[in-house]
Amino acid sequence: MKRIGILSSHNGSGFDTIQKACEEKILDAQVVLVISNNSNAKVLEKASEKDVPNFLINSKKYPDEDLDLKITNLMKEFKVDYIFLSGYMKKIEKNLVSTFENKIINSHPALLPKFGGKGMYGTFVHEAVIKEKEKESGCTIHFVNENYDEGKFILQKSIKLEEDETVDSLEEKIKTLESKTIIEALKTLTNK
Repeated sequence: MKRIGILSSHNGSGFDTIQKACEEKILDAQVVLVISNNSNAKVLEKASEKDVPNFLINSKKYPDEDLDLKITNLMKEFKVDYIFLSGYMKKIEKNLVSTFENKIINSHPALLPKFGGKGMYGTFVHEAVIKEKEKESGCTIHFVNENYDEGKFILQKSIKLEEDETVDSLEEKIKTLESKTIIEALKTLTNK
């Protein structure tokens, strides 16, 4: 059984998706650790409710510590096989990337390499897709390296945009697509 660590800054919808798939035995995996940089992140409450060990790690709480090293050491302590970024709003740093090379996974709500990079997340991505009058969008599950949205692709899925597509309708469709795609990608990795 693979051990998954989650990094999340807010609600952790990716945590919900993965946790549910583990509970329903769709994934041969277990979420063993959740880390957030945000003291108000709902994902910490959700993890507590599911008895998943969770930690708040930010510069306010640990002003004199190397946070990259702290996160890396926790992931190693919990013997994590894969790390999933569930809306994690911090750049992944050198130590974590090198220690868990090709083990850190992100879901991006667009068809990379389009609409990726710094500042391209959530609603901003969907606004850009609509503004550029794209005919399709989708999601990309990819490994994380030290540059935003540049890691090797694991899986991409696309959907056609309607002529009257709005940012909100697109966001809803992509969220649904992402949930399925995250699990499909993790299945291929955890079954190895």
